[in-house]
Amino acid sequence: MVVIERGNPHEPQATALLQASQLLMQSLFPPEDNAYLSIDELCSENVHFFVARNGAMLQGTGALVINKKYGEIKSMFVDPKARRQGIAATILKSLEELAHRTGLRLIQLETGNKLQAAVHFYERHGFIICEPFGRYTSNPSSIFMKKLL
Repeated sequence: MVVIERGNPHEPQATALLQASQLLMQSLFPPEDNAYLSIDELCSENVHFFVARNGAMLQGTGALVINKKYGEIKSMFVDPKARRQGIAATILKSLEELAHRTGLRLIQLETGNKLQAAVHFYERHGFIICEPFGRYTSNPSSIFMKKLL
């Protein structure tokens, strides 16, 4: 049974998943278009990092960055061997519930144009494409999305 819980990005299994995600992004996009947070940045006070645990194994990660007017979804990644089991949807639901509990009414994210499965996933969960937000600027690799809670 998969359990979503607060996690530590420096825990070895979490670090391994985050590094796998970062390596994928580095293989797909130019360095200047990669917007993932470092493992240390995921430990910031305004970042809530979650893991999907199945017994002793971590199978996914996700984070919510709390900003003044919106939350930002970051570091969504599921181990390729554990995909198609609803883990990403369960992580996303936990992040949305946290955003709602903290009083946020808007969540946003940036994903890559070569990650069409991710874009379709977010669309199925109510996200729509939007303009760049926060510190982001338009670039050829990024797709920006938002969802009102």
